[in-house]
Formats: sequence, structure tokens, C-alpha cells
Amino acid sequence: DPACHTYRGRTPRNEAMFASPGSAYVYSIHARYCFNTVTESVGEGSAVLIRAVQPMVGIKLMQLRRGLQTIRDLARGPARLCEAFGLDRRYDGLDLTGSGRLWLSGTKRSVKTGRIMRSARIGVTEPRHRCLRFFLADNEYVSGPRKMPGMRPVNHG
Repeated sequence: DPACHTYRGRTPRNEAMFASPGSAYVYSIHARYCFNTVTESVGEGSAVLIRAVQPMVGIKLMQLRRGLQTIRDLARGPARLCEAFGLDRRYDGLDLTGSGRLWLSGTKRSVKTGRIMRSARIGVTEPRHRCLRFFLADNEYVSGPRKMPGMRPVNHG
């Protein structure tokens, strides 16, 4: 996949992508940051971009960091998400499965769920036919267009 940062091999910039699954990969693009979680075995070089989250706690701090009040737009988009959470290259390579400075967790709060949809990735021109962007249909916190050519529900069968 030419859009993958590991397509041309291992570099100091993408080193975290070759770490244990559940590690953070944070990189800069156009003076902003994007946050990913490593998904494959050690040495495989793969990660998934986290494009958006629905803020549930720490909203006041996110509003301060982003300089806006609208909750919907605090972390709706990869760079906005990093700004809201204060993420930068210092978080690159951190283990997200523990309870350190940054972690991924389920929630006991009520979260609006829905159908999982898939579409072409945003900002990726090749290979366009691969629908590797996943999101909840009708969720107001999804970043990017909710309707794209080729969009379809994820088959759970």
C-alpha cells in the first residue's frame, strides 16, 4: 500500500510502526500531528490512523487546547484530535494497552452506536479501490464525509 508509511521500509520516523500491537505511532504532517495505533505483530510495520473520537471526559481541557467551545469539533479530524489531547511526537512509541500517560480503553458510559460503515480513505489517492476507512454511520463526531462513492456497511457475517 503506497500510502502506508512503511511502504519504503523502516526509518527513524516510522520505527514505532514496527513495535508491539497497541503501541502509539505519532507523526507530524504540515506542522500538525496524527495519532495511530500499531496493529500487527512486532516487525510487521502497520498502524491504523485514529481520525476522530467522541469527547466524553476532559472536555474543558480540550476546549482550552483547541480554543473553541463546540464539543462536536474538538476531536473530529486527526490533527484536531491530537490538539485536543495534547499529542505530539513525545507520545510516539508509547504502550497504549496499559494505564500510562496515554491509553485506549472501553467505556462504561452510554455511547451512541450504529452500523459500521466503510469507504475509501480520505486524502489517499492510490489504491483508491481499497475501502479501509471505518466509521459509525450517522455519528456526528465522524470526521470527513459521511457519504462517499463506494461506501457500504461492514458485513458482520
